[in-house]
Amino acid sequence: MRVRDVRFPTSRTLDGSDAMNPDPDYSAAYVTLVTDGGTEGHGFAFTIGRGNDVCVAAIESLRSYVVGSDLDGLDLGEFSRRLTHDSQLRWLGPEKGVMHLAAAALINAAWDLAARRAGLPVWRLLSGFSPQQLVDFVDWRYLTDALTPAAAVDLLTDAFPGRGTRTAQIAAEGYPAYTTSAGWLGYDDAKVTRLAREAVDGGFDMIKLKVGADLADDLRRFRAARTAVGPGIHIAVDANQRWDVPDAIDWMRELAPLDPYWIEEPTSPDDILGHAAIRAGLRTAGPSGGPIRVATGEHVHNRVMFKQLLQADAIDVVQIDACRVAGVNENLAILLLAAAYGKPVCPHAGGVGLCEVVQHLSFFDYVAVSGELSGRRIEFVDHLHEHFVDPVSIVKGRYAAPTRPGFSAEIHPEALSRFAYPSGAEWA
Repeated sequence: MRVRDVRFPTSRTLDGSDAMNPDPDYSAAYVTLVTDGGTEGHGFAFTIGRGNDVCVAAIESLRSYVVGSDLDGLDLGEFSRRLTHDSQLRWLGPEKGVMHLAAAALINAAWDLAARRAGLPVWRLLSGFSPQQLVDFVDWRYLTDALTPAAAVDLLTDAFPGRGTRTAQIAAEGYPAYTTSAGWLGYDDAKVTRLAREAVDGGFDMIKLKVGADLADDLRRFRAARTAVGPGIHIAVDANQRWDVPDAIDWMRELAPLDPYWIEEPTSPDDILGHAAIRAGLRTAGPSGGPIRVATGEHVHNRVMFKQLLQADAIDVVQIDACRVAGVNENLAILLLAAAYGKPVCPHAGGVGLCEVVQHLSFFDYVAVSGELSGRRIEFVDHLHEHFVDPVSIVKGRYAAPTRPGFSAEIHPEALSRFAYPSGAEWA
């Protein structure tokens, strides 16, 4: 197991800037699992700079659960539970925070390794498992009051007959996307306007703007973007946890005439009842008396919090993150919960490699879980893809289906060397 601290100085150009995170340096605590046979598995935890070294240390603390594993007997459900159930390390969460990020990096690396050995991209590997096998990958502790394993098997079994048709369709047509690249808070109005037009010209039918620092600025930037793209394009907004509950409702009512498609992370990601109150307060706040949707998930700690958000009917859109919760296995649990509660999943992406890995989960969700594309899009941010061996491909506003074996997580060796912190050439 090799672990590297890799950081990209995105704060220099304010790429990724928002109301809560004004100067991010997109970073990865990057893992390579090396096998006796020469096959490797790659994974990472995403951070925004300081603290990446803490993630590296957390990954190292799990070394004894990984090194020496027999690949032929590796049960990825049991492997996931082993990494998240150590009682002394679990105390640091439990099942949240830096230890969960570390587990995600290793679990996703193990899935990358399994898919490479199978000669399949992860989304196709997952789509080939039976309903019972998929259910067995999930840690069901704390979930059965909302969804039982038996009900999950039934849900997956109902979707099973259409898998082949949907696989062929999504491989041919790709998965709908939206872009945040136009909307970073540090960009001036001219840049927002230019990038918004370029996004629409490139085939996107939805963009997202960062909001929450200053209402007058938000109104001005939103008007500029709306003028640039016209009324037929969805514009979502993202406050990145900036507001208290009353502020979120009042602020969004001010933005409502410009027809925001959803408000993302309006308040603390831990505040389930707060999200429910915001959703209730915006139910008739849209420009024609309809709702302004509420979306969250990129900072939701684990499957239990997603369960509660769904039970409380607190959100309209579920936003999974491939590296925030404990990797593929826990995201599988969240996809099943979202399907059971009838909520669309629109993953968080961007960062370092998040677009590359989360696309696999959405393609799999369509093929084997929800069978739905209505109201669903994967976020796209056009940064840092050139550093990946298998970068995402966007064609006319849609993610092209990954075809190379693995999880698309491998970073080029020269990028690992150049952006290594603090010794790499970019930082020296």
